[in-house]
Amino acid sequence: MSWGIELWDQFDNLEKHTQWGIEFVERYTKFVKERSEIELSYAKQIRNLSKKYQPKKNSKEEEENNKYSACRAFLSTLNELNDYAGQHEVIAENLTSQIISELTRYIQELKAERKSHFHDGRKAQQHIENSWKQLESARQQAQMRHQIAADSKTEYASYLQKFNQEQNDHYHTLIPHIFQKIQEMEERRIERVGESMKTFAEVDRQVLPIVGKCLDGMTKGAESIEPKHDSSQVVESYKSGFEPPGDVEFEDYSQAMKRTASECSLSNSRAESKPDKPTGKSKGKLWPFMKKSKGAGSEDFSHLPPEQRRKKLQAKVDDINKDIEKEMDKKDALIKMKDVYVKNPHMGDPSSVDPRLAETGQNIEKLQLEAQKFEGWLAEVEGRMPVKSEPPQRQSVLYETQNSVPSNDNCAQDRESPDGSYTEEQSSEAQIKVPNVEFDDEFDDEETLPTIGTCKALYCFEGNNEGTISVMEGELLYVIEEDKGDGWTRVRRNEEEEGYVPTSYVEVFLDTNGKDA
Repeated sequence: MSWGIELWDQFDNLEKHTQWGIEFVERYTKFVKERSEIELSYAKQIRNLSKKYQPKKNSKEEEENNKYSACRAFLSTLNELNDYAGQHEVIAENLTSQIISELTRYIQELKAERKSHFHDGRKAQQHIENSWKQLESARQQAQMRHQIAADSKTEYASYLQKFNQEQNDHYHTLIPHIFQKIQEMEERRIERVGESMKTFAEVDRQVLPIVGKCLDGMTKGAESIEPKHDSSQVVESYKSGFEPPGDVEFEDYSQAMKRTASECSLSNSRAESKPDKPTGKSKGKLWPFMKKSKGAGSEDFSHLPPEQRRKKLQAKVDDINKDIEKEMDKKDALIKMKDVYVKNPHMGDPSSVDPRLAETGQNIEKLQLEAQKFEGWLAEVEGRMPVKSEPPQRQSVLYETQNSVPSNDNCAQDRESPDGSYTEEQSSEAQIKVPNVEFDDEFDDEETLPTIGTCKALYCFEGNNEGTISVMEGELLYVIEEDKGDGWTRVRRNEEEEGYVPTSYVEVFLDTNGKDA
């Protein structure tokens, strides 16, 4: 079926149809362009989303995140998501290069070709119309010149023959040929649209393997989550190093002894000796794991539990040692540079290296002092850490960790106590109500307990709680009752002043005879 034969008289309709075909290609090109813009916008939003949740480089957040597999999996997902966004950018680029650019150029060529064909058609139409006018003119002249009919008839016959020939050529040769070219042009347009639609699908198909790899990466990252490992990381991060308190020993009050009301509050059995007595005011007590907020952490990390403090100090020592190694390498490089300058003066002035060498030496000395300071704190903490093979000793419930070391001038507490379990701070929020047990009058009149040894105070102890006694660092005292497993030793300063101090705050020297008795 040929347009040149079947549509010989549909010149205007063919012109409209071909114009519609070009507009359809332009509309499809616009659709692909908008799809490309959507892909770029989506890729940008995905990339921004990935970047938004990426941890900052070389930050504590990144260091903490690297501990947990869930965080590492999430980081892997973010990285794969970034690659996923890149594939959408590839789709947009391929749509632009393989479809939009090609169809835009092809539309221009199509318009030019269509214009040329219809120009030829109009030219042929004009030609046949001119031929028809000539025929009409000849016919009129023949009628007007009937007397010269022979000439007019001959001329008329000539023009008639010419017109018939040209008309035959027009409808059977020229127009069919032109319309055939228009048909071929339209078929090429349809074929090109089909190829573009196929390419439209292939553009997505080409990136499907990579998209699958991105999704596999996300799945692999999710499967790499290790709950057990993450929970063990929590233990590593927050383990305090404290030993749990031991059992409270039963104390027989039928024996001759004198206890203060504050010590009686440590044992439920003692409190039950006078259940009908009114409850008095008691001091605040905290277990070792019920820490109060101390504000900003100190330089020696004394605000942390022993285990965490040891880890922080060890990490600090390692960091300082790395800095020292860097400075030593820098110093060696400067020395080599100076030697080169000495041997080859034209390369530089040796004296120009001296200020940098001096500065590096000062930095090394400063870092070494810093390392010694932190190593001292580390050795102190490691010396106080409880030994796992020994049975755990009971820690006092009256005091929590002291975060300070006493100075020689005063009792300002600026370091931990030896076992990291005492503090003189009172807490109104974590206060434990303890009945104020009153003893029978027979205890008030008992004789003064004999001394069983001496002790030397290793730290200042303010003794603000009821039943305790304040001591100064280095002070010598008499021991009248040794530690019964609750972490307290009873001491006497003179015939009248006596009370309890933390056993870990004093060094006890028991008399052999007194101990045997």
